[in-house]
Amino acid sequence: MHKDAKASLVKRLSRIEGQVRGLARMVGEDRYCIDTVTQIGAVRAALRRVEEEILRDHVAHCVEHAIKSGDKADQRRKVAELMAVMGRAGR
Repeated sequence: MHKDAKASLVKRLSRIEGQVRGLARMVGEDRYCIDTVTQIGAVRAALRRVEEEILRDHVAHCVEHAIKSGDKADQRRKVAELMAVMGRAGR
């Protein structure tokens, strides 16, 4: 992963960490349920964006490398990994 992309993702994850701490405070303070659920949705969306960026980077580098290498076993392995992770993400 490129240095700039990594720094950006770490920054995003730090913001998400803050959002999760905020959720804990909301629950502890008995905040309105709908407000709490709304914030949970925001955290999920932020995590999805991070996941998408990491997967995009994986395809652009790891999968591309496997394709360029001509190694059929490695290509199948990379595609199988992607299929497995996408299957889990859909749950």
